[in-house]
Amino acid sequence: MKRFDHEKLTVYQQSIRFVAWASDVLETIPKSVAAHDQLDRASTSVPLNIAEGNGKSTPKDRCKFFDTARGSALECAAALDVLVAKRKMKPETAEIGKAMLFEVVNAGRSHSL
Repeated sequence: MKRFDHEKLTVYQQSIRFVAWASDVLETIPKSVAAHDQLDRASTSVPLNIAEGNGKSTPKDRCKFFDTARGSALECAAALDVLVAKRKMKPETAEIGKAMLFEVVNAGRSHSL
């Protein structure tokens, strides 16, 4: 049962799916790799900013948080590229995550993400 408005948003639901996927992937990557922490923080930022932005009463305030969420999603995509470059992740695995992020960013366009 969804109780909050942000939980009804497709973009929010997709961002939560990405967080779950990233969490599983992060278990396979050493925490000593800087991109590990960056991907963890950026992936967490996406749904948190969507939820907070959706609760704002003015379009300007909403856009600020949605822009931050979009930036964090793009940061996640870059972190996946870095992990591939450092040979800590297979390119095929990164592409799965990037496809999920692409869905988040595209779904967010209708919500100014």
